Amino acid sequence: MIRHTFAALAATALTIPAIANATEVQVTANGPVIELSVFESVTAEPDLVTIGAGVTTQAPTAVEALRQNAAEMQRVIDRIRALGVAEEDIQTTGISLNAQYDYDRDSRQQIFRGYQVSNRVSVKLRDIEGTGRALDALVSAGATDLSGPSFSIENDEEAKALARERAVERAERRAQAYAAMYGYDGVRVLAVSETIQGRGPVPQIEMRAMAAADVANTPVQPGQVSTGVSITIKYEMVQEAGAD
Repeated sequence: MIRHTFAALAATALTIPAIANATEVQVTANGPVIELSVFESVTAEPDLVTIGAGVTTQAPTAVEALRQNAAEMQRVIDRIRALGVAEEDIQTTGISLNAQYDYDRDSRQQIFRGYQVSNRVSVKLRDIEGTGRALDALVSAGATDLSGPSFSIENDEEAKALARERAVERAERRAQAYAAMYGYDGVRVLAVSETIQGRGPVPQIEMRAMAAADVANTPVQPGQVSTGVSITIKYEMVQEAGAD
């Protein structure tokens, strides 16, 4: 998206917040001002994948449902560790306990059926190629539902730096083009602001656990993910010294 505005030839005061402290620097523009907003993104192969795994159990009592769930979830967590996943890459994301009822149409009453417990963890995998095997292993260990995979770049600073460089170059070319159209020799930067864009798009799938034979060799295609920056730069159109 390109957004441009031109100021009157009279002097225009612009304010740029100082980076090191809370003071402000006043910059005066003597020529027309152009403001450009440019977005640039870079795609790269992901090096991190996040999946969710959960276990849901039902029992007549809350204590029994929780006990069964704890035992089954422990097997899933042990399997995750056996895959070589570090402790800091395994995080519990939710535990719920709810009473279960059925509606009896004849009596028009709720019939108590027991309790249901759900426990979910989020798992970060750094072996992208082993994602399918990891999903199969979790189901075999007792996971009753899975979510993901969500692919990302763990450290995207290098990719963002490249996107930033490209965005600045593109904005500069456009600003110079505007200056030339209006008879000016060039431009100078008055202010720059940046917005960091999220990593994406990332493929998402939701799945319910099936028999182990049905999910063997689950195919997973990581593709590529993108990361980028959006910059807004204000330029002053200028004439070279001595030019008419």
